[in-house]
Amino acid sequence: MITAEHLTKKFGEKVAVDDVSFTVRPGLVTGFLGPNGAGKSTTMRMIVGLDRPTSGTATVDGREYARMRAPLAEVGVLLDVKAVHGGRTARGHLRAIAATHGIPRSRVDEVIELTGLGPVARRRAGGFSLGMGQRLGIATALLGDPHTLILDEPVNGLDPEGVRWVRDLVRHAASEGRTVLLSSHLMSEMAQSADHIVVLGRGTVLADAPLADLVRAWTTTTVRVRTPLPAQLALAVAGTAAEIAPVGPETLEIAGLPAARIGDIAASRGIPLHELTSASGSLEEAYLALTGESVEYRTKEFA
Repeated sequence: MITAEHLTKKFGEKVAVDDVSFTVRPGLVTGFLGPNGAGKSTTMRMIVGLDRPTSGTATVDGREYARMRAPLAEVGVLLDVKAVHGGRTARGHLRAIAATHGIPRSRVDEVIELTGLGPVARRRAGGFSLGMGQRLGIATALLGDPHTLILDEPVNGLDPEGVRWVRDLVRHAASEGRTVLLSSHLMSEMAQSADHIVVLGRGTVLADAPLADLVRAWTTTTVRVRTPLPAQLALAVAGTAAEIAPVGPETLEIAGLPAARIGDIAASRGIPLHELTSASGSLEEAYLALTGESVEYRTKEFA
């Protein structure tokens, strides 16, 4: 379990993280989201002792990372894929890291196979593509078979097969009761990987909730209805609190009323329905609604 309690980090006059508290529980994949400059990387760095908090604490299973005797065996971390000696081969890099914790060479071979690095294991890491660098970083995080994984943008640069592999990896780790903290800007991927979401904006916690609850709270479920009698259906539904919008000659989009209720109303009025489709909100929509006022670098929208 990862526990952040009132974490604050200041760089001079700039407050990068402001009184942040959350818990990452074992058995779940916790997604860590936020715009650029929100404080995600700084928070993760404080969890693993790379940045010292101005105030507050961060612990893993009740202990500060710096106090762990064999941290690699307890926490696997991917924060910077470039944190590799470019002159070493992938196997050489992993063996050097393993030697610091007494990890056998057989485990190095296991993670090379697990991450798909076999064909490039003897190549120097300095010549790796971004995707191969990510695989090496993940292999390093897995080297000690840790109970906790902290992965910052692990799918960046990976091809579709690699993205799916990372998704399966974190889901499998959670199913084994491990603690997983996963940061990514790919909302569609996070929606498939995460069980729980923590959102930061301008250094503060904007949301901390199960993914389904977050989406439900910050988006609207709509129902697409196609009928040859749209005016009659709109009139029949008008007495409810629903919002009705025409989107085609015979199609309405209705918000605020479940599909079953719309179907019952139509049936009671003898109105035929040719389509009745619910469309739930997405994590991306919820995220944009949450962080709309917390974006530090705002781009111009196209007309």
